[in-house]
Amino acid sequence: MTIDTATREFERWLSRFIELDSADLRYKHTQMMQDFFRFFRGTYYRWALVWAEKCPEAANAPHILGVGDLHVENFGTWRDAHGRLVWGVNDFDEAYTLPYTNDLIRLAVSGIIAVRSTGLRTKPRELCDLILAGYRLALSEGGRPFVLEEEHPTLRALAMSRLREPAVFWRKFKQNLGSRPTTENGPPLRLIKENWPVAANSTPPPLHRRRNIGMGSLGKPRFVAVGQHAGGWLAREVKAITPSACAWASGADDANVRYQDILSAAVRCPDPFAKPCDGWLVRRLAPDCCRIDLATLEEVDDEAHLLRAMGWETANIHLKAAGNAQRILSDLKKRPKNWLRDAAKTMYHASRADWKAWRGARGR
Repeated sequence: MTIDTATREFERWLSRFIELDSADLRYKHTQMMQDFFRFFRGTYYRWALVWAEKCPEAANAPHILGVGDLHVENFGTWRDAHGRLVWGVNDFDEAYTLPYTNDLIRLAVSGIIAVRSTGLRTKPRELCDLILAGYRLALSEGGRPFVLEEEHPTLRALAMSRLREPAVFWRKFKQNLGSRPTTENGPPLRLIKENWPVAANSTPPPLHRRRNIGMGSLGKPRFVAVGQHAGGWLAREVKAITPSACAWASGADDANVRYQDILSAAVRCPDPFAKPCDGWLVRRLAPDCCRIDLATLEEVDDEAHLLRAMGWETANIHLKAAGNAQRILSDLKKRPKNWLRDAAKTMYHASRADWKAWRGARGR
């Protein structure tokens, strides 16, 4: 199946669950043509379809509830119920039962793309080793969330230096809303009302449809409300969540959404504002909900620190049940020394070939 056919078939399947936004899909297809990393992020359905065939030895591994679409931009910060700054994986739209190797390989490929497109100094070989070192260590020690207080001064410094200045953040956020609120009057509006602070004589602000946000979820309905409360700005987003593309790729009759399952199972300090509900996710948006961009790091030691942390956090997600750590560690011991590098190289070239085919079909 070609990338064009896979895209049409997947979008047809996805339309069974939600009403897709055709304008957003056209924008997504254009972005996929212009940039390899955006193509990679926007085509997890293709990865789900081919990766086990391309990497059969790596795919022969213990199954866990995995992230699925894991990549270097799928990590960010939030505040936990105690107001502490936490860092970790922040998107589980494609959560599914998978070989644990899927998440590691996809994370490594995304890092290699970042190395080759943004000038990171970490070499692909080192990148894979750093991710795997953090992953192994977390498995051995039982995992631990990244609360960016006393124990993670380096990661906290990186996160705090990237937190967006509030006045600038809110000015740009409001400018990007557009001038016309949506007439949506279904679950998104209800969820905004249920998750907006209660105050005397106050009502939630109107909903706006968000466009051109993300890549993997482009085309799915997404709404936001922003307004002032008690002297400061607040924003809540509601976006549609659908069954994982893995269900489509495997031909499974599986309409289950596993977002809450993976949140509940992970070693984690949860975001109290991130709430999956009946096919929708409501969450808080704010200047301190941001990611640390690998491309902006100034020191190679910072790159290494962040990559090891990404490996550790991946293990935090995989440690969902008693026995997982030992099963995975035992499997890792049996694997060749360079298995992750080899599998990541294979999938990098497969993904790049698909990108070239996508561009070629559009005259680029």
